[in-house]
Amino acid sequence: MAEKKAKQPNFLIREAIDTDLPVLVEFLAKLALHVAGSAPKTLKEGEYQRLLEVLHSALGDENKHLLVAEQPGRGLIGMGYVYVWRSQGIWEQVEPVEYRSAVIDDVWVEPEFRSLGVFRALLKHLVAFAESHHAHELVLEYAATNKQAKAVWTRMGFETIGVRASAFTSTVKAALAE
Repeated sequence: MAEKKAKQPNFLIREAIDTDLPVLVEFLAKLALHVAGSAPKTLKEGEYQRLLEVLHSALGDENKHLLVAEQPGRGLIGMGYVYVWRSQGIWEQVEPVEYRSAVIDDVWVEPEFRSLGVFRALLKHLVAFAESHHAHELVLEYAATNKQAKAVWTRMGFETIGVRASAFTSTVKAALAE
């Protein structure tokens, strides 16, 4: 009986380069709008430049890893970003202890390329980077309203261990004044 040949994915995962950054900013905007449930819109120039700078800073930093998924003939179809965060143990210890966590900051796959293995391929590379930097845990955030993200990350073994709350400074200031 002839064995089936495994279908090779028609995309590649590689490190991002400067010329990728405008598309990655576009991906970040799409991710934010997806989470918010908003219609597509154009970023203000200041925010666009800020995101370009943030992504550019990742390119030369040995503790950050910015990846793209690229399909020949189509261009970029996804991205993944992880960085290693170090902290010292806070409890009394004989020796200083450094804890390393890998923070998965953003993962995006264009909707028409989902369910093709792009996400899994990106995640494998992000995890390998974390391991190569001796990170003992993976940490990420996603919006509580993003049911797709919760389902995907839960399948990958992530568990919700806390709640992150946010508020505008002006809101808290007003509450304190009451």
